[in-house]
Amino acid sequence: MDRLPFYQRAFSLRQYNAAFAIIAVNAFVFLLTNFTSPRLYTYLSLVPVLVVQQNWWWQVFTYMFVHANMWHILFNMLGLFFFGVQLEQRIGSSEFLLFYLVSGTVAGLISLGVFWVTGAYQVFLMGASGAVFAVLLAFATYYPHARILLFGIFPIRAPVLVVGYAAIEIFSMFGRVRGNVAHLTHLAGFLVAYLYIRIRLRIDPVRVFLDSRR
Repeated sequence: MDRLPFYQRAFSLRQYNAAFAIIAVNAFVFLLTNFTSPRLYTYLSLVPVLVVQQNWWWQVFTYMFVHANMWHILFNMLGLFFFGVQLEQRIGSSEFLLFYLVSGTVAGLISLGVFWVTGAYQVFLMGASGAVFAVLLAFATYYPHARILLFGIFPIRAPVLVVGYAAIEIFSMFGRVRGNVAHLTHLAGFLVAYLYIRIRLRIDPVRVFLDSRR
């Protein structure tokens, strides 16, 4: 009898290309927002004032499928392709899909809370970056010895890349680096991924990262 609590019970390891399906949905939404009605950006992006005052709570989910331009969606989908496909093969499609959607949604909720408290009521949050950063952390946890070519030249281990990205995001957020990059959402993606892996999958990413140094 399975004595694990319900939130730790594993899915079967079936494979049905969830990562490619997510990429396809992102591409479809990108085409809709760019070639039909620009008003879709308002409906699908996460706009704190609309979520709280108009009860548009679907935005904490839909924002992760909206992208501002071609470069925005290209970089996010490349990250999902390179890291997500391998992660999905390791943990199974159902687990990967749940992980991706939970990470992106909770990262959106965290961002919403911080935006509201700090008075950023009318910001437009969009993009899959929070969920993709979560996928990167999970990839590094399951493949701690994998080497990634930074800028296509410098080989760097996956855990080092995660730590480096986290440091850059923290510096950029608290160092008041200007731009339209959602550093808060990226960090929230890392945080949610850590909690998901630690609680549901019963793996400590920090321990894995430290052990990989040996």
